[in-house]
Amino acid sequence: MNSKQLKILAIDDTPANLALLGLALQDDYQIQIATSGGKGLELALDAPPDLILLDIMMPDMDGYETCRRIKANPLLKDIPIVFVTALNEIQAETLGFSLGAADYLTKPISIEIARLRIRNLLEREQFRQELQRREAEQRLAASVFAHTHDSVVITDSENRIIDANAAFSRITGYSREEVLGKNPSILKSGRQSTEFYKAMWQALNAHDHWSGELWNRNKKGEVFAALTSISVVRDDNGQIHHYIGLSADITPLKNHEYDLERIAHFDPLTGIPNRVLLADRLSQALAHTHRAGNHMAVCYLDLDGFKPVNDQFGHEVGDQLLIEISLRIRDCLRAGDTVARIGGDEFVLLLLDFNDTRECEAVLERMLCKVAEPLTIADNLVCVSASLGLTFYPDDRANADTLLRHADQAMYVAKQRGKNRYHRFDQELDRIALIRGETLTQIEAALINNQFVLYFQPKVNMRLGKVLGAEALIRWQHPERGLLSPAAFLPDIEGTEMVIALGNWVFARALDHLQNWQNMGLNIVISINIAPRHLLHHDFVETLRAGFAAHPQLRPHCLELEILETAALEDIGRVTAVMKECQKLGVGFALDDFGTGYSSLTYLKALPAETLKIDQSFIRDILGDPEDLAIVAGIINLTAAFHRQVIAEGVETEEHGLLLLKLGCDNAQGYGIARPMPAGDLPAWIANWLPNQEWLKKPALPSPSGTGPEQESPLE
Repeated sequence: MNSKQLKILAIDDTPANLALLGLALQDDYQIQIATSGGKGLELALDAPPDLILLDIMMPDMDGYETCRRIKANPLLKDIPIVFVTALNEIQAETLGFSLGAADYLTKPISIEIARLRIRNLLEREQFRQELQRREAEQRLAASVFAHTHDSVVITDSENRIIDANAAFSRITGYSREEVLGKNPSILKSGRQSTEFYKAMWQALNAHDHWSGELWNRNKKGEVFAALTSISVVRDDNGQIHHYIGLSADITPLKNHEYDLERIAHFDPLTGIPNRVLLADRLSQALAHTHRAGNHMAVCYLDLDGFKPVNDQFGHEVGDQLLIEISLRIRDCLRAGDTVARIGGDEFVLLLLDFNDTRECEAVLERMLCKVAEPLTIADNLVCVSASLGLTFYPDDRANADTLLRHADQAMYVAKQRGKNRYHRFDQELDRIALIRGETLTQIEAALINNQFVLYFQPKVNMRLGKVLGAEALIRWQHPERGLLSPAAFLPDIEGTEMVIALGNWVFARALDHLQNWQNMGLNIVISINIAPRHLLHHDFVETLRAGFAAHPQLRPHCLELEILETAALEDIGRVTAVMKECQKLGVGFALDDFGTGYSSLTYLKALPAETLKIDQSFIRDILGDPEDLAIVAGIINLTAAFHRQVIAEGVETEEHGLLLLKLGCDNAQGYGIARPMPAGDLPAWIANWLPNQEWLKKPALPSPSGTGPEQESPLE
């Protein structure tokens, strides 16, 4: 007790009476003096003292009344009061004690006795206040223990439960009586290892505290997550007295985290990993394969025929089909493998730990068979198959993204080769594809930068010496490689949207040239080559219509479209419909490279093409190859039978022309007539062209083939 900090209030109407006592006490206590009961009450209320010395015999308000008023005030009632009086009657003491006095000092006052009594009273008051504080703390602790939402369990030094609160019983299902004397390990779920608990006890012993997440099991056997804090309580000798464990049930939070994890990393429809989790799994798989020194396969799977199922039966059936397919794929995989859905009907598989690639191929063959098995969904019989591309690591030493791209490329090859099969990635094909991609980018840039030009190769009627028109041929004026022929770049855009863009450019430029020549008084027919993909594009006819609308002065039938015979026969129904729509606009058609494919006479009859072009590969060798000669003669006779016109490509010499005229083919183009030339040179060439006199001497055949002199030339 620091007595110097304690204050004593002395109330006496005769201060001299307390002077001696005040002098004796002022070294140990703060002394405050009031000369009346009223003044004493005022001072006490302003700053309550730790003890009051109160004279009984005072005017106006004696000591008894003052004591009564002090004890009646809640702020002052616990302050010890010592009466100081000359009275020495039992009745007076009894009255004082009944009013709440703590002691009496009788005048004349013995300083030593007064000092001891005052000290004892103050110490006792300090003990009372400390006890009162501790009781309040204990009541608060008991209230927290009883009413807190978190579980509280107390164990002894041997970790035996000695108390548990109501929240513990609510969370675990065990009553307090059921767990008293037992070890908290009765709650273990088995989800956490022995090493986990060993580390927990090491932290407790070293730091007297541990906190973390525990997976426990309640009385019903249900697993729950608890955010737990354990503290060690030691006695005055530093020995462990007991442990206190506080736990909050965080199962709803963990379930929410799990749901978020599922949303972030798993496909919501099939429940298998999505693209995000696949990236993580692939990274781990590459590291594992590198350490193990064996093989893994990255596979890209796409369903064949899924879109028709969706279109015919609806998306609900399509979704159920995807769920079933994912289950079938998983059934074919092993424990360490992964299947992920990365969109639509596309899946990626990671197959690990193969010593021999043939093991993997056996798995894939089994999987393809399983996927292709028919199944019934909502009373609908559904059949699909799968095309699968794969690449092996480390044979293919690429990074994760590139491995996926390689597998994707291989999958497209599998589709092109008939579907319902797998194909292994070919690095040489990939190298070619990369080169093609770079070339495609350059071609796109060339179109933007106006590096393409049209050249024109005249077509003539050899027997009449008349110019029929010209074929528009695209050239690339490459800034570094010079003028490039179509063979140098068109194969690289085959099958891409660039075919359509470049085809539209050729069409637009051809109409521009036709308009310019018509303004000059030159009326000819221009033919342009149209790729199959372009011809069957959904807005092809509208593009033609818009082009002619932009050139309203062009005369009808000034444009001819050349299409490959083989391409026309691939989808003859659609091709025929498009051709007829174009012919309504005045556009003619020619079958290009005729004879190089396998043609059915029925198909030929159905196609509304006015002209057949004999491929130059037959014309070039007709002078020395009887077989080519027979083919050319057969084609010419075929066109006569079907009342079509015929034109020969690749006429390089006078002898070629004479033989063709003899066979009944009057129309031709080739180097023997003219090489392809810039657009600006064509009008002058037409004006200055001198027909071959030997060709003009050949008489007309009595049997018309649709190419004889009785036909009107397009120039007339």
